[in-house]
Order: sequence, then C-alpha cells, then structure tokens
Amino acid sequence: MPAERKALRYGHSEGHTDVCFDDTGRYIVTCGSDGDVRIWEGLDDDDPKSINVGERAYSVALKNGKLVTAVSNNTVQLHTFPEGDPDGILTRFTTNANHVTFNGDGSRVAAGSSDFMVKIVEVSDSSQQKTLRGHQAPILSVAFDPKDEFLVGISWSPYTLFWNVLQKSSDVSNAKSLCRLAWQPGFGKLLAVPADKSVQLYERNSWNNVSRLSDDFIAQPVNVVAWSPCGKFLAAATIGGFIVVWDVDTKQCIERQKHEKGYTVCGLSWHPSGGQIVYTDTEGCLGLLDGVAASSPQHGSKNNEVAMGNYDDLFDEDDDGHLAEDLSENGLAANTVTGGGNEDDEDDDLMPSTGRPRNRGAFLDDDDDTSVGRAALRNYENDGRVGTPLPSVPCPAVSQPRYEGPMPTPPQKPFQPGSTPVHLMHRFLVWNSVGIVRGYNDEQDNAVDVEFHDTSVHHAMHLTNTLGHTMADMSQEAVLLACEGTDELASKIQCLHFSSWDTNKEWMVDLPKEENAKALCLGQGWAAVATSALLVRIFSIGGLQREIFSLPGPAVCMAGHGQQLLIAYHRGTGFDGEQALGVQLLQFGQKKRQVIHGEPLPLSQKSYLSWMGFSAEGTPCFVDSEGTVRMLNRSLGNTWTPVCSTRESCKGTSDHYWVVGVHENPQQLRCIPCKGSRFPPTLPRPAVAILPFKLPFCQTATEKGHMEEQYWRSLLFQNHLDFLSSSGYEIDEEARSKGQKEQQELLMKMFALSCKLERELRCMELAELMTHSVVTLAIRYATRSHRMALAQRLGELALEKATAQHEEDHEDDEEQSELPSTRQMSGLPLYIQYFSPALHLSVPFSSRPKTGFQLWLEENRKRILADKPDLDETDIIKEAMSLFRALSAEDRLVGVHTACQWVSLCVFEVLYCKFAFSVDLGCEQNVKWGTRLCSTAALVLCPKGCWLSPSPLFHCRKP
Repeated sequence: MPAERKALRYGHSEGHTDVCFDDTGRYIVTCGSDGDVRIWEGLDDDDPKSINVGERAYSVALKNGKLVTAVSNNTVQLHTFPEGDPDGILTRFTTNANHVTFNGDGSRVAAGSSDFMVKIVEVSDSSQQKTLRGHQAPILSVAFDPKDEFLVGISWSPYTLFWNVLQKSSDVSNAKSLCRLAWQPGFGKLLAVPADKSVQLYERNSWNNVSRLSDDFIAQPVNVVAWSPCGKFLAAATIGGFIVVWDVDTKQCIERQKHEKGYTVCGLSWHPSGGQIVYTDTEGCLGLLDGVAASSPQHGSKNNEVAMGNYDDLFDEDDDGHLAEDLSENGLAANTVTGGGNEDDEDDDLMPSTGRPRNRGAFLDDDDDTSVGRAALRNYENDGRVGTPLPSVPCPAVSQPRYEGPMPTPPQKPFQPGSTPVHLMHRFLVWNSVGIVRGYNDEQDNAVDVEFHDTSVHHAMHLTNTLGHTMADMSQEAVLLACEGTDELASKIQCLHFSSWDTNKEWMVDLPKEENAKALCLGQGWAAVATSALLVRIFSIGGLQREIFSLPGPAVCMAGHGQQLLIAYHRGTGFDGEQALGVQLLQFGQKKRQVIHGEPLPLSQKSYLSWMGFSAEGTPCFVDSEGTVRMLNRSLGNTWTPVCSTRESCKGTSDHYWVVGVHENPQQLRCIPCKGSRFPPTLPRPAVAILPFKLPFCQTATEKGHMEEQYWRSLLFQNHLDFLSSSGYEIDEEARSKGQKEQQELLMKMFALSCKLERELRCMELAELMTHSVVTLAIRYATRSHRMALAQRLGELALEKATAQHEEDHEDDEEQSELPSTRQMSGLPLYIQYFSPALHLSVPFSSRPKTGFQLWLEENRKRILADKPDLDETDIIKEAMSLFRALSAEDRLVGVHTACQWVSLCVFEVLYCKFAFSVDLGCEQNVKWGTRLCSTAALVLCPKGCWLSPSPLFHCRKP
C-alpha cells in the first residue's frame, strides 16, 4: 500500500529550503531563503513559530534542544529549542556555510562552506574548533559517522569524495545536485551518496562500493538522501521532484512518489519513529508522506526492535547473503562485504580500524595530522578513494579489559591575552590598556594595524605583514610581533621600539631552527618570548639578549607589567576536563627574584585559561572560560581571590564578556560584551563595557553580607599601594587615606549592627580590625547601648592598641629605670579619660570624677530650661537638686547610669614604670578593684558603669 501524500503547505519564500524533525518527532523545523526558521507542531499547524536568523538560511540541524543554522552572513548560529532564543555563533567562514549537521550525541557540529573548508565545532565551547582543508571547490554536504570516527565532506573538487561521479562547479548556486549524503544509523556500516540518477552505497573502513540503488522512476539527478531510523530503508529525493524509498536489504523500491507540482526537493527527513517523511522544495513548500514502508514485508517487530536501539541483528547472515548475491551480480567479490569469513570483522562495531579505542577529541587537535578524520581525508586525496583506512590491527575475539578511570584532558593551546582565535581572517592580535593591534589576512590585504588609545603616545601605524605574524603585544615603549617558523623560514621576533631616541627604531631576531615562538609580552625596558623548546628568552627593549631560563612545561601565555613577568604553563596532564596549569611570577629590576614558584593556577571546574595579565596598578589577574576573574592577594601569601564573575552579567547562556583590562582604583573590569560568542568581531569596533567587582561572599543580599563584601574588597584593592610603596614608587596618599576611612566606616557600621543583634563576640572580632581611634567610638557606642561588659573588653583592647602604637613609635627609645616626674609625665600619655555624649576631655592625674548629680544635671539641663527658660545658672542648679531628690533611689541610680555614658572608664597609660598601682574605688556598691601592672596599662571600671563616690585613691608601692 503506497504512502499517503499530504497536501503541501506554504512555508517560506521561493528559494532553497531545509527541513528536519526534533528528537521526539513532535516538531517539524524548516528554514528558507527568507532567513526565517519555522517550528511547526505538525503539518496542520496554522501558526508556526517563526525565528529570523538572517537574510538567508541555507541549512538547519536539531539535536538535544540545540538548533543550528547556516546563515548568509557567513556564520553558523545556535539557538535554543523550542524557545528559539539566540544562543551564540558557533563559527564563521569567509563565505556562506552550505550545510550543517550534528554528530551522534549532539556534542559537535560540522559545517561545510563555499570557501572550500569544513569546520568541526564543540557545541559547549565554540572556541574549540577543527578546520579541515583540502577541497578545491565549495562544500556541498557533510556527514558524521554514527560512531563518531569519520566525517565525510563532499564537493565538486577532483580531490574530494566521489569526484568522479559529480559535475565540477565553483558556485553552489550552479550546483546540479546538493549531494546530501548520509550514514546508515547504528554502526554506520554503509555510507549512501547521491550519484547522478542513483545512490551509491560504500562500506565502512574498506570504502568499497558495495551496492548501487536505482529505479526507472528516477529521471533526474538525486539531490538528497535520508536513512530511516531503523537503518533498513533509504529515501532519496531528486531534482525533478521524485521521492523513492528502497529496502536496502533487498534493493527493492518500496515507495514511489512524485511532487504534485514537480518542484525540486531539497530537504528530506524521517520521523524519529519511522513511517513518515517530511520534505521541502525550492519554492518554499512543506510536504509530508505518511505510512511510508508500512506495507513492506520486513517492516515488522524486528524493525521496531532495531528502531529502539537494538542493532545486533541488522546485518545478520541472511542479510549478508543477500548483499553477497547482489555483489556477485555486479561482478564484485562477496568477501568485500562479508570480510571473506574473517571473524575479526565482528569486532568492527567496538573498535576502529586502528585497533585502538577511538579518541572523540581527535577532531579538535590541529597539530595531529594522524587523527582518524584527518587521515581519511588525506588518504583520499592521495589515491582518489573515499578514504584509505589506517593499518588494521586484528582484534581478539575475547573481550579485552577496559579502562574506566578518569580520561586525560587535551592540553590547552598557547594564546596571547587579548587576542581572538588565529583561524579568523580578521582578528585582534592584542587589545590591552595601551591600544589595539588588528590583523588582516584575506585576498585583498595581509597587514597589521596598530592603534593607540592615547594618540599622544604614538600615532597609528599600518604594517605590511609579509612574515605572517600571528602574535603581538604592545606597551608605552614598543610593539612586539612574532610568527611561527615554516620549513623554509625560522620563527622570527620583530620589535618596533617607537619610543627610542635614536633613528633606528626596529630590530628582528631569528629563533634557532625548529624552535617556534608560542607566547610573548612586553615590560618596562624588556621583552620576553616563550618558545616551543620550553625556554623563556628575555631581551632588552633595544634588542640585547639577556636572561634565558627553562620552563617546567609548555607555555600557555605570558604577561608583563613594569618589572614583573607572569607566566602560565602546563605543569602536567589534566583529567576529566580539568587543565593542570602552573604559574610563575618573576620580579626583575635591581633585585631579581621569583615571587611565585610554579604553584597550581586555580581555575574553575572543567574550564581553561582565557585571559591573563596585570591590573593598571600592577596586580596579577586572570580569567577562566567560566568568566571568573581572580586577583593575586599579596597580603595572604600570594593566594588568588575571585573578585568578579562575568557570567552573572550575561543575559544569555551563550553570551560572554571578553576582558581587555582591570583597574583597582577606581574598581573597574573593562570588557567587551559578546552576544552569542566568546570574542568580538573586528568590525564594527566593539564598545567597551565596565563591570563592577564583587567577591563571592555568602548572603550578600543581607545588610551584614553586603558590608562584609565591601570591606574585604576595599582591603584587597588597597594591597597594591603597599606593593608599590615597597618597590620604591610614589603612591597616592590621598587614595590610601580615603580607602582606610571607607574601611573603618564599614567596620563601625558592622559593629553597630552586631550590637543590635546582641552579638558581642562578633563586636570584639570587628574591633580587632579597627584602628585605635575607631575603637574609642565603638566603646562610646557600646556604653550608650548599655553593654558594659563589652565596653570593658573594648577598653582593654583600646589600651593594647594604644600601647602597641606607642611602643612602635618609640621602639628605639631607651628604657627609663625610674618613674618620671610630674613635669616629665606631662609629655606622656598619662591621663584619665572621661567620655559623655558632649564631652571628651583629659583631666590631670588628681582630677575628681563627676558625681551622679552632675551627670544627671548634664543630661536633663535642656529639659529644665525648656520648662523654665527664665532661670539663671543658680536657679537651674536649685531646680535640678529638687528634682533629683524627688527621685527614688532606684530611679536615681538608673538615671545616673544612663547619664554617665562613659565616666565609668578610667584608663591609666603609665609607661616606663616598674611600679604597680593598688587602686581602691568606692561607689554605692563599695566595689574594690585589685592591682594591675602599669607597664601594660590599668583599666578600672565599676560594675554598674559609673562612679558615685569621690575620686579614687592611688597608693604607689614598689613590687
């Protein structure tokens, strides 16, 4: 029974279209030359969701909730599904991308372009790319092997796949066929390739043409093919609008359909459960065939089992027998399919032809020309076949032990901070706080442009890039360029010393043979280059060779500032997605030393280093691929503190910030927002945004957490002042004072908050961070809050701080053996301090403290005057005495305690004295306090917080 052909639906404007199902089969996704992607909930959906991705969309692919499109602006874009939100740009070409496809698990996307290149991109990290070259014509189609071992790309070049069955063309618009090839689902044993009016089937690994599918119904070249999910049926659509379906096992054509208007079918896709085929044409129409292969005698429970993932019986003995018979009819040896009875072929599903477990990361290694995908392409270029397999190693029939431990992580490749990927034709070689270096490498120009943010430093420069420089750095003194070597030329270092006072402002150095520059940087009066020989070469800014030393591992990147050199390198092999990087910090100048000795660089989990450098004030910083910015904390043993997460400011999951500079005063992170990408384009010139710093403290939404984060961030960003001062630089004392004032204010606010929360121990912890003068304010606040125990402890802390400060100021003074006289003591801090809200005075050693009535009068004077404003001073005292006597004993005591505020504290700072004091205090409770050594200080405090008796008696005696 033939399939039911549904009525066509208008989908897009006239032109090329593409179509696919989602993983569940619920949605149909189409794209067209109108630049729209439409999401249909079935063919009857009258209001499909529409997403505009550009002027034209050439191809669409969908996997795991990720929608990928090839767009006319030379990009491959990523969107979320079914929301359709932009999720980034996976890669760019110099011309249009013609076809995109996912690998089996959806982790990679392959794209073929009219610039003759194929790119493989990691979906989770678009910076991880593999570029495959070798084609000499536009790429028409790409297809991943289901086992993720091979990638096939096809074009009209005589040096690409199946060149002998295609008509050569250099323009996709003139293509006779799209040649959309496809691998058989499951183990990918067969590769189906459109070949004129038939479909050729090629066997995996041997790449022999094992079968040919054709039908008299086909009168035009086959345009696109698609396998059923079970792998038993193959559908093909032609330029003339014919759609046919074969049973691959029997080679019988089980379905023939003709486009009702005869338009060219350019998009074809099976429903994930089989039974339906959706297609689109060059006029923008959408159609569907229902009940495909339903009448096939072999379309039964076995196929359903295969569709559910059981492929064990897909190529059994009977199937191989049928295929062998077909080969015999074509004059081919049957053992090309069955392997001539070789039992080792049964293990091909588990092991690739190399005899080793496949490396899923092999595609992403540009330096590994022996990777499986690269080898297949290269071998085909040499012998004209699909791909010559690597030497086969027989696999034993018994199961082999399998390693299930952590897998090694491919090492991160070296890069230049502030640069965009090398594979881009227009890119930033460096963008830093001094300026921008751009590189152009296209058909029109191969040049380097140098631009300075401050034109007073130097005017812009345009340099012809005849040497092919790929690395650059710039400072206030020079521009440093470098290129890797070739078979004929050595790797070169070129320096443009524009600040030189002589007339010769350029020098160049050739590195030794087979030694390539991998990273470089500039400092004040010097330049550094890290090479592939694990060496770091130091040059003077004038070209003089200086120090040279070895690195423990391959360099990843370098940065310089003043006399500091920061180096990141591989200290070992990382596992499970982690990079094992080490860092060294060297200090040049008169006293050369190594500050950081190769300690591990703390990256976020499963991330890599994306930027490294110095703040404008000279503090080392770095950023990882998760957007975490870390800064060196010199005051905590040269540890790394996270100071910002750029991901928190990103609106989309694929948006990123590209860091170009860090400033500590004011606190600014200068970066470029990248919509759907990790790096910005060179044109138009991107705008720089400023992000605030924020330490990842807990509960920063609360008042306590917010102030804690502010305090420690302020403290961290003040560390550079101490470093600059110790290095002999002049510092901004006003900025230092402002920062310290801000810190002390935050401490006092946190102290007040802790007092309200009755956290007295926390109050003491905060007071230990305060200066002596701020501790006195804390004492006043504690007394006003009636927290006398806290006030007493704060008083002791204040004395300790005052003593420590005094000893520090007079550390060179000689000790005196006798107690100084009164005249001598007048110059020492020997006093008793009394505090009240409006009074802070130092009285002589023999001064009398105020009585309870005096304190009560000071507290209530304004109230008495408000009631009786005509009273003079004598009358005020009389009125106050009458009111005070009218109070009960308890009210009088409470009133006195409230009024005294701080009269309770008596501080004796008697320094350089070897005597001890015995202090007797009397009050209403007749409390007597003991003896303290005056060499540390004496603190006398009434438990009730006030003195109601006359001045204490002091008796001096020798110990």
